[in-house]
Amino acid sequence: MHWQDEGYLLAKSNFSENSIIIQTFTINHGKYSGIVYGGSSKRTKKYFQIGNKISLNWKAKGENKIGYFNVELIKPISPLFFDDKKRSICILAASSILKILLPERQVNKKIFQSFDNFINHLHDKDWIKLYILWELSLIKELGFEVTIPIKKSDSTEKINSIEINGKIFKVPELLLNMGSKAISVLDVVEALHFNKNLIIENFLAPNKLKFPLSRNILEKYFN
Repeated sequence: MHWQDEGYLLAKSNFSENSIIIQTFTINHGKYSGIVYGGSSKRTKKYFQIGNKISLNWKAKGENKIGYFNVELIKPISPLFFDDKKRSICILAASSILKILLPERQVNKKIFQSFDNFINHLHDKDWIKLYILWELSLIKELGFEVTIPIKKSDSTEKINSIEINGKIFKVPELLLNMGSKAISVLDVVEALHFNKNLIIENFLAPNKLKFPLSRNILEKYFN
């Protein structure tokens, strides 16, 4: 088996003295794992920063075998934000969420394109709002679409909560007023916490999975 593709590095772990196992999210092959021989060497380890965009050449003896990668760097993403703790932890958070939620070897080009678009706008002033909306789009593509409340037909009162698994969650102001350009720190915290609840209730809790530490840290940075 052999294929070539490009994608983002989601995770890495040591395999041997000079080799690593990486998890990647690719355009045409979905989430894929493989061994990189020499991946921990001084010459190549700089390629393997979480969030970096890479070119991948995958080979294996069979489709269900783990196989191995030859990797080239397309674009260093993480190093661009080493001096920005919020954006740096955001890259780790998004990568961790994809690692946990994406099914292995299942193509989803919409999710890839939305992630690619978010990464390419990390320099924007409203990057955290884009991240929050990216999480919601991911949740939708994985099978749970959030219906944002609207005004009651017979009242000016706005419904500001939804029910999930028998639990009531307040919808954050940021999502109720999408047209608003200015957002406060409180708006961000509420929206991040809301998304966290959606992810836990619909994906993690039913499968007894842990919420990513990096995503918790991102939320704390705005508290």
